Amino acid sequence: MTLKIRLACGGSKKRHHYRIVVANSRSPRDGRFIEKIGTWNPTLPKESPMRFTMDFERIQHWISKGAQPTDRILFFMDKAGLIKRPSRNNPKKATPKDKALKRLESKNN
Repeated sequence: MTLKIRLACGGSKKRHHYRIVVANSRSPRDGRFIEKIGTWNPTLPKESPMRFTMDFERIQHWISKGAQPTDRILFFMDKAGLIKRPSRNNPKKATPKDKALKRLESKNN
């Protein structure tokens, strides 16, 4: 059983809020979960202390058990200073391909 620390949707139309849960990776997004370990309410102002809450001790516990946080949760944990998120730099993607290089050469001539 692979565990994920992820967001589960809640709220009503145009009034989203999310629970941060530990769930089996095969269970539905808003379906069964093992434990609720936090909340995120993006509709609140950014300065509000209730916008984002997380139980850091329980997160450390579940990570030690092998739970994998999703990208968004990693972003939140990096912001809180709990875990360092690896940077996503792909230098090969930034280099122009052959067709673009030929086009550049023809424009310069």
